[in-house]
Amino acid sequence: MDLLDSILNSMQKPPSASEAQKNAMKKQKEAMERKQKEEKNMINRFRKRVEEKISNFIKDGTKPFLQFEPMDQMYRSIIRDIAETAGVQVFSFGQEGIDRYSVVYTKEKGPSEDELTVRRAGGIWDDEKAAEMAQRHIEMQKQAALEYEEEKTRKRKRGKEELSGTFYKQKYAHLIGEEAAIDAAQKTNVNKSYGEVPSENKKDQRSIEQTMADIRAKKLKKAETEVVNSNCDTQT
Repeated sequence: MDLLDSILNSMQKPPSASEAQKNAMKKQKEAMERKQKEEKNMINRFRKRVEEKISNFIKDGTKPFLQFEPMDQMYRSIIRDIAETAGVQVFSFGQEGIDRYSVVYTKEKGPSEDELTVRRAGGIWDDEKAAEMAQRHIEMQKQAALEYEEEKTRKRKRGKEELSGTFYKQKYAHLIGEEAAIDAAQKTNVNKSYGEVPSENKKDQRSIEQTMADIRAKKLKKAETEVVNSNCDTQT
């Protein structure tokens, strides 16, 4: 018994419940500290890489933009912070939590409207897409010019129809009938000699000689009437 008692007494007693809990909490705290330290080191390494990329992008000066891979908002905020410090601008595209990414541009060479439209729609912007959009603008300009010329032609044609009366025939035919519209339309002819009225448009169809002879006859008749009236007054 003495030997057994000595062996039991020499053995370390198991820790109490409170001591086990303290040890578990200590280990958990140490694990969290290690994780935070690793995350901090990872963020510092990421920040350093971003600083180098943006610095090289600015020094190069030939690339239109610097595009980063899709990443969480925390990392994109680091990119934005570094870009603002470096004096460049940042745009983000894509859906949050899925494929949202950041693109860096210089202040002097920002994204075009075409690029913003393509990226916001989820498309990829590259030299091939830029050439495609440029060609599309050329085609749109050609179409706009064609429509403009067609509109000018329609206006000229409509003006001629208004002068000839055809426009009014078409305009009022559905109200008063085709025949009535034709009768109601007034045809206007342009004078061939500026400032003169064609003889067919004159109300007085007499020649100049006939008109002068009629005027002289009226004057003579008036003078004879005055003489007769004068004699009558004298006899009275």
